[in-house]
Amino acid sequence: MRSEMFNSILSDLNGTSADIEASAVISTDGLMIASLLPADLDEDRVGAMSAAMLSLGDRSARELSRGDLEQVLVKGDHGYILMTHASEEAVLTVIAKPKARLGLIFLDVKRAAEDIANLI
Repeated sequence: MRSEMFNSILSDLNGTSADIEASAVISTDGLMIASLLPADLDEDRVGAMSAAMLSLGDRSARELSRGDLEQVLVKGDHGYILMTHASEEAVLTVIAKPKARLGLIFLDVKRAAEDIANLI
């Protein structure tokens, strides 16, 4: 039941923009809670890397006196990876195309993270 609700939130998120290719809800320990990932991406690897990157971002923000971490954004030749806290226990990870309109995606991700936080 709860996993269906997570999948519904991810499906809505992915449907908000053609630029969003995949999304996932991951525990801060790196365990996959729900995902809409392409078959060629390993869920375990995505989970572990997302949790590790967000943890490193948290520590960097604290150590460099930047306040509370809002998000981690990775830009590569083939697109973006955006990670944000959905709650104390969950991370929302989104994979977007290289020419994605990030402003709209940030807004949609924020809304989805709030919905996820309400479920957890």
